[in-house]
Amino acid sequence: MNGGIRFFRTIQVKLIVIYVLLILFAMQLIGVYFISTMKTSLTSTFSTNMNNQADVLARLAAETLNSKPDKPAADGRTTEEYLGSLVRDLFSINEAEIQLLDASGRILATSLSSPQDYIGKKNTSLAVSRALQGIRDNEEDIIDEDNVRKKIIAKPVMYGTKTVGAVYLVASMKELYQTVNGINQIFVSGMLIALGLTGLLGILLAHTITNPIKGLTRQAAAVAEGRFDQKVPVLGNDEIGRLSEVFNDMTSRLRDALSMNEEEKEKLASILANMSDGVVAADERGVVMITNRRAKEMLREETCEGCQLADLFGMDETQMANLMSGRESAAVIPHVSGGGDEDEMMMRVTLTPIHRRDKGISGTIAVLQDVTEQERLEQSRREFVANVSHELRTPLTTIKSYAEALDDGALNEPELGQRFVGVIRNETERMIRLVTDLLHLSRLDSNQAPLRRQATSVPDMLEEVADRFSFQMRKKQIRAAVRVENGIKSVWLDRDQIDQVLDNLVSNAIKYTLDGGRIEITAHKPDSTSIAISVKDTGIGIPRKDLSRIFDRFYRVDKARSRNMGGTGLGLSIAREIVKAHGGTVTLDSELNEGTTVTVILPLVQDGGGLS
Repeated sequence: MNGGIRFFRTIQVKLIVIYVLLILFAMQLIGVYFISTMKTSLTSTFSTNMNNQADVLARLAAETLNSKPDKPAADGRTTEEYLGSLVRDLFSINEAEIQLLDASGRILATSLSSPQDYIGKKNTSLAVSRALQGIRDNEEDIIDEDNVRKKIIAKPVMYGTKTVGAVYLVASMKELYQTVNGINQIFVSGMLIALGLTGLLGILLAHTITNPIKGLTRQAAAVAEGRFDQKVPVLGNDEIGRLSEVFNDMTSRLRDALSMNEEEKEKLASILANMSDGVVAADERGVVMITNRRAKEMLREETCEGCQLADLFGMDETQMANLMSGRESAAVIPHVSGGGDEDEMMMRVTLTPIHRRDKGISGTIAVLQDVTEQERLEQSRREFVANVSHELRTPLTTIKSYAEALDDGALNEPELGQRFVGVIRNETERMIRLVTDLLHLSRLDSNQAPLRRQATSVPDMLEEVADRFSFQMRKKQIRAAVRVENGIKSVWLDRDQIDQVLDNLVSNAIKYTLDGGRIEITAHKPDSTSIAISVKDTGIGIPRKDLSRIFDRFYRVDKARSRNMGGTGLGLSIAREIVKAHGGTVTLDSELNEGTTVTVILPLVQDGGGLS
C-alpha cells in the first residue's frame, strides 16, 4: 500500500498525469466548443430549410387557398388534388409531414402516403392556431411517443393582408442527431487515441527528465555513504546537464573538504592524545563528552564519558558554576587515588566556556595541568625561606644578646668578656658555614660548579677519609674499618667534591654513633658499569617516618642535638646534589637503634680509561 502511494507521488507519474490532464482539458474545451457550434449550425440549417420550404409552399398555395376550394384548377383538377400534388411532388423532406390548411384549420392536403385518413380533419395544435392568427414565427421541438425528436413549424398563408390558410410542417431530427452523435463518437475516439499517444509521449518525456534525477539521487546517496569516486553522467547542456556538472563539482569539493577535515581531525586527535596537559570537553549540562589520554591518567579513570564535571573534579556546584560561566578562571584541586598522601596529585583546572552564536554557552573545555611538582617546589621554597630565616635568626639573636651584654659592662670582667666573645665567634662561624653551604647548593642547582674529573685511587681516598676523622673516632672510642673490593684501583671523578660527600657521611656517622661503636667504609662493584661506596655505622639510626625526607634541605631528625653539634641541616642535600652531578644516586638504609648505611653509587666514566 505504502509502495503504491510512493509510486503515485513520484515526479514521473506526476509529470505524466499533468501532461495527460492538460491535453484532456484542452481537448474537452475544443470538443465542447466544436460540437456545440456544429450542433447549432446543423440545427439552424435544418430550421432554415424548413422555413424556406414553408414560405415557398405558402406563396404557391396562397392564390389557390384564396379562391373557392371547390373551384377547379387551370388543368381541370380540383383544389384538393392540385394542393396534394403540390405538397407531394415539389417538396421532399425525409421523414417529414407537410400539411396545407385552410383558414378554418381544416387539412386540405398532406404529404403522407394515406391522405384520406387526414383530409378534411382539423389541426388544432397551438402552432396552427398562432399561424392562422397571422403570427409567422411558430416553431417548437417535440418528442413523440416513439421517443423521436421532431421539429414543428407553422407558417400563415397570406394573400395580401389576409390569412387564407396555413402551412404545417413536422420533420424528424433523427438524422441530425445521428450525425451529431456520429461526430461525437469520432471525436471521443480521436480523443482517446490522442490521450494514449499523449500518455506514451508523457512517459518518454518524464523518462528523459526523471532518469537524470534518479542518477543524481543515487549519486547523492553514494555521497552520503562516503563514496566520492562516482560521477553523474552529463547528458546535455540543458538545466539538468548543468545540474549534473554542478553536482559533480560539488562532490569533488566535498571530497577534498572531508579529506582536509579528516586530516585536521587526525591532527587534533594526535595533539590531544600527546598533550602533556589533560583535556576534558563537556556539554552545556556539564556532562563529559571527550577526554584525552593524559586526562584519564591524571584523573586515574578508565572512562570519563557520561560523568558530571563536578563529580569528576570533586568540586561543589557553586565553584563549578563559577568556573563554567567564566566568573573564575582556574582552580587548584587535589586528587588522591587510594594510595594515601603519597599518591596525591595537585591539578590546576582551567575551564573555558564555549559560546555559540545566539545560543549562549554550548559547552565547556577543561584543561588539567599537573602542578604537583610546582606545589611541592613552592612548599619547599616556603620551607626553605622559613628554615634559612630561622637558622640565621638564632645565631644573630645570640650574637646580639652577647654584644649587648658586652656593651653593658661585661667587657670590664675579663673572664666573662672572654667567654662572651667566644660565643659570638662560634655563632659567627656557624653562620659562615651556613652561608657557605647555601652558596654551594646554589652553585650546584644552577650548574655553576663544573666537575673537574681526575683519576682517583679509591683505596687511597677512603684511607685518607678515615685518617681525617681518626682523632674524633678515638675520642669516642669508635673503631673504623676500610674495605675495598679486589680489582678496584682508580676511577675518574671530582676528588674534592666526592671528598666533601664522604666527609659529610663519616661526620654524620660519628655524630650519631655512641661511644665504642663501629664505622665501616667499603667500596665494591654492583655491576660492570658502576662503583658503590658505603658508609655504615652502628649508631642510633633514623626512624622510618623520616627516611623519605632525610635528604631535604634543613631537615633534621633530632633538631636540638644536630644544631648543638654545629650541623646546618644541608650536608645530605649537598651530598645528593654532588652525586647527582656525577650521574649517580645515593641511598640510605636505616633501622632505629641498629645503625645506618648510606650508599653512593657512581657510574664508571670511560674518559681517561675509567676503572684501571
